Amino acid sequence: MAKQEDVFKKVISHAKEYGYVFQSSEIYDGLSAVYDYAQNGVELKKNIREYWWQAMVQLNDNIVGIDAAIFMHPTTWKASGHVDAFNDPLIDNKDSKKRYRADVLIEDHVAKIEAKIDKEVAKAAKRFGDSFDKKQFLETNQRVLDYQTKADGILKRMGKSLENEDLADVKALIEELGIACPLSGSKNWTDVKQFNLMFGTKLGASADSAMDLYLRPETAQGIFVNFLNVQKTGRMKIPFGIAQTGKAFRNEIVARQFIFRMREFEQMEMQYFIKPGTQQEWYEKWKEKRMKWHLSLGMGEDNYRFHDHEKLAHYADAAADIEFKFPFGFKELEGIHSRTDFDLSQHEEYSGKKLQYFDPEENKSYVPYVLETSIGLDRMFLAVFSNSLKEEELENGTTRTVLKIPAVLAPTKAAVLPLLKRDGLPEVANKLIDELKWDFNVIYDEKDAVGRRYRRQDAAGTPFCVTVDHQTLEDDTVTIRHRDTMEQQRVKLSQVKEIISKEVDMRYWLQKI
Repeated sequence: MAKQEDVFKKVISHAKEYGYVFQSSEIYDGLSAVYDYAQNGVELKKNIREYWWQAMVQLNDNIVGIDAAIFMHPTTWKASGHVDAFNDPLIDNKDSKKRYRADVLIEDHVAKIEAKIDKEVAKAAKRFGDSFDKKQFLETNQRVLDYQTKADGILKRMGKSLENEDLADVKALIEELGIACPLSGSKNWTDVKQFNLMFGTKLGASADSAMDLYLRPETAQGIFVNFLNVQKTGRMKIPFGIAQTGKAFRNEIVARQFIFRMREFEQMEMQYFIKPGTQQEWYEKWKEKRMKWHLSLGMGEDNYRFHDHEKLAHYADAAADIEFKFPFGFKELEGIHSRTDFDLSQHEEYSGKKLQYFDPEENKSYVPYVLETSIGLDRMFLAVFSNSLKEEELENGTTRTVLKIPAVLAPTKAAVLPLLKRDGLPEVANKLIDELKWDFNVIYDEKDAVGRRYRRQDAAGTPFCVTVDHQTLEDDTVTIRHRDTMEQQRVKLSQVKEIISKEVDMRYWLQKI
């Protein structure tokens, strides 16, 4: 665990040092669990959003996008169940006075058990070498099976207790497992209580006439209340989807782990409207499609896994998470949920308006079922960033820090470097910048020796460095250096755009799905 914490500290430090993420209002000592995306961070975030949007909307004929308002009529949240049921189970430690989510304490305990499984796998892989069969080992090794049974049992009991709102048993489970306060080591716990996560606000010019509102805790409801508007104006036929990206707000009492859990965050969601009775088929299809999207980025198949929910939300008949191996263990990255007809039926009831689809094939109207895919953009950012940060030992005995962000997502695609600040080299470099910037985000860098500039761009995540030198003046060739391999090749100036395009074009990456 200590090693994981060290890795995560490096991730947080690197994110600040290279202009990806800053603490919000840092000059005033910051605001807890609120962060600003810096000059490189905002580009990476934009590119992830665009990669999702192209895969979800542009490449699917029957999925369209909307951008619903953050403020919604307050009855929306009554109908959706958020007013009555959007709670987290919280527990306080009497000695440290710190508050924790009870389910997260238990999940962290399970993560330690799973870490023991990983340790057993690593030892076996080292012992058996190339002949090691990981799948067979996980299915047959008794110690691993015991660990897995223990972990599954804990999660199953917690899920059942939360589903039955048996908070006393959740506390009992924490005590039986001997879970201590991470800060003080104390096991002196209060009872578990529910806490509503929505931020309240007011709308209106005066205190007397102001309406009580909430900042939206999710983006999905903006899609549901616009279902009929989109269906009719877009002449959409079931099955069809509505996608949206945007900010959501949750009053997380236990906000932690950098940008993994924040009070202000961004979601990328798609609600897929389907015929009742077909939900299981579409559930499996979207699980497969979404995993393919993740794997297309080449961040390692072993870093992903599905986790089926033991405890289902009140609106779901099936749910699974795509979990990613963050520096602090496997955690939820995306959710795929079969939401049944709960949302549209609830909004029908509370609004008094029909939200039904007339099916010409069946010659009848019905309330569609919904299949949801929901991914946290900030969590995806952290997954990409943390997985990309590497410390590499080189053949000459030195080390380099490199941020191997998938080239399609990299904030800056290329840095153009004049070897010297004289002899007409900066002029040629700036001319190349002017040509490339219409297609890519590129930068000019002339400070320090070229080797140090290479290292700086490696650490910033730039996939290519293009060096202009005296030979360029003679034959119009430059040296192009690849970040991941450090390979250098001499190419014509006229070839630079094509070489970069092949590596960063979304078409090349999205064809994998």
